[in-house]
Amino acid sequence: MSKYVFVYRGGGGMAESPEEQEKVMAQWGVWYGTLGAAVLDGGAPFGASSSVSASGAGEAGSGLGGYTIVTADSMGAAADLAKGCPVLDSGGTVDIYDCIDMGM
Repeated sequence: MSKYVFVYRGGGGMAESPEEQEKVMAQWGVWYGTLGAAVLDGGAPFGASSSVSASGAGEAGSGLGGYTIVTADSMGAAADLAKGCPVLDSGGTVDIYDCIDMGM
């Protein structure tokens, strides 16, 4: 089993009303429930961000919304896990990264 990071990009942003927020959180809860033991780190949504380069720091503009770390047998299996993610319903994407074991 390998570790994969799901990074959520785009989507509809934060729901405006408390009722809509509750609905969206319930959708995420259902999806996390389908992942079961594959979830190593439930992650978190991202807040304010900054980007640092050799010339200084500024606002990050990547549109990343949060992350989750899962285990899967392959990249394809990880992609299958991501297919039910609620961010997809609002036009977002799930970027999947294979975590390379550095033996540390």
